[in-house]
Amino acid sequence: MNVGKDTLVALDGAGLSISNKWLVREVSMSVSAGEIVTLIGPNGSGKSTTAKMALGIMTPSEGSVYRRENARVSYVPQRLSIDWTMPLRVNRFISLTRFLQKKEIKRVLSMTETEHLYDAEVRTLSGGEFQRVLLARAIAQSPQFLVLDEPVQGVDFNGEIALYKLIEKIRNELNCGIVLISHDLHVVMSSTDRVICLNGHVCCSGTPAVVATEPEFRALFGDRAANELAFYKHHHDHEHLADQTVRKIKEVEPNASAQLGRKNTSHVSVKRNA
Repeated sequence: MNVGKDTLVALDGAGLSISNKWLVREVSMSVSAGEIVTLIGPNGSGKSTTAKMALGIMTPSEGSVYRRENARVSYVPQRLSIDWTMPLRVNRFISLTRFLQKKEIKRVLSMTETEHLYDAEVRTLSGGEFQRVLLARAIAQSPQFLVLDEPVQGVDFNGEIALYKLIEKIRNELNCGIVLISHDLHVVMSSTDRVICLNGHVCCSGTPAVVATEPEFRALFGDRAANELAFYKHHHDHEHLADQTVRKIKEVEPNASAQLGRKNTSHVSVKRNA
């Protein structure tokens, strides 16, 4: 197993069998500091299982897993069971399993643009607000390795884009390695460095644009999804912030637009050859 100085987690031919049934097999991947790796695939393809092997929650039945010693790790699971009838304020929720001073709680809420929810009841939060608070709780210990399992579930389309931008911001500020599990093929390309396509094993991997041209990816998701992943760009002249205010987005400079146009032209040629 090749492990670089920036490698946080690496799987080498890892697989997991439960009750004589393989959930996933022969997964080889690595995550380095400052890198976002996205796992995609149909339901039951082994995405969450792979993430849990990387975290050490599940022990592989085959292969091996490397984890940097004493690395700080945070995990936002796909589902979180909460008694919504229980009175619980956001500031208390953030510090349930680890004591944090008020300034620390406000710092992580500020990072996720939810400082205004400090005294809010968790049960009153919208889907997008709750996901941001979950992120705030996850980054409270400044993790080096962060796993986010379907972090935009229950969030509308504009909210998804904002959350992916927030995940990028967290990566940039903390220089942490992130494993992101997602079904959002439209917008995942703008927030990930590498994509790993799973269907019981690694079907293909690489940058989003490269993966979109792979026959295995097209077989799983169809030509339309592949084209959307490779070529989708979403442009707004404004964005909606978590506190319900609106912020104008600076227009792209002409040179940048020209470069984008040239990039899209080269991608189109790939599409014709696919």
